Amino acid sequence: MSTVRSAGLAESINATLADLLEQDPRLLLLGEDIGRLGGVFRVTRGLRDRFGKDRVRDALLAESSIVGQAVGMAMSGLVPVCEIQFDGFTYPAVNQLVTQAARIGGRWNGQVSPSLVVRIPTGGGFRGVEHHSESNEALFARVPGISVACPSTGEDADQILRYAVTLGSPVVLYEPIRLYWRKNTPVRDPEPARSPTAARIVRRGADLTVATYGAITHEVLEAAHALSPGIDVEVVDLRWVAPLDMDTVLESVARTGRLLIVHEGSKDVGIGAEIAATVAERGFGTLRRPVRRLAPDRRSYPPADLEADYLIGVPEIKKEVLVMTE
Repeated sequence: MSTVRSAGLAESINATLADLLEQDPRLLLLGEDIGRLGGVFRVTRGLRDRFGKDRVRDALLAESSIVGQAVGMAMSGLVPVCEIQFDGFTYPAVNQLVTQAARIGGRWNGQVSPSLVVRIPTGGGFRGVEHHSESNEALFARVPGISVACPSTGEDADQILRYAVTLGSPVVLYEPIRLYWRKNTPVRDPEPARSPTAARIVRRGADLTVATYGAITHEVLEAAHALSPGIDVEVVDLRWVAPLDMDTVLESVARTGRLLIVHEGSKDVGIGAEIAATVAERGFGTLRRPVRRLAPDRRSYPPADLEADYLIGVPEIKKEVLVMTE
């Protein structure tokens, strides 16, 4: 068995952005404090010194302005990569993303294909205050014209970002905050994704499929390892939630007969609901047990002292797997 060591998320994204800035003179970065400070999480550290303030631009404290400018830049042939400081600060830019960026290609009958990326730190587990730990990927996943990705490793972040800047339509890239500083972890026998937007099987198994994405992928893998060899869990890292690679999920479920969906965003009307409905429509005959979802209840993210009771962890995942395989 081969082992590949995963680069950290912040380090990987910084290196990818530097490479893209080097390769494409049309590409530029835009966001609050991303220049001199290097971003609130220092993901863009050193890039302004290297590429100058015209290509790594500190923006006003106004998310609507950041994305609004980026839409105009993209329509003019530039390739803007925006940074929103936290997921909970995205709401002022929803109008620009949903009513403008997502519709431009259709509005211009395909004559304009603007490439635009909006990077959003997301998720909890780092004791953030209100508006700093949300997971709102489902908000944009249902909007036609917007693609949504959420990597769990530095390598996937690199691949996704490189593809996103060439897509010719807006991409929202959710970056799990607690993975920025996570030490490199070995990934055993990784399987490459079949296409740029495909899911990836990160652990083969025979007894149950767990579909997941983002930071919680690591908790799922830890739970799967702890339950082995008694229970053999297959883990599918979705990588993208719009478009959803349901073919990979359905193929996995056909092998295992069971499906558990785990995600950090709230359960109601979430990504898991869409996956469960699609499996019920297209793969019902392969199921040996009902599909189950494991995600937080529909409520606001709690204060830091209570986040441990909100987040899904390894014990909860192990318990759910045991219920489904008993």
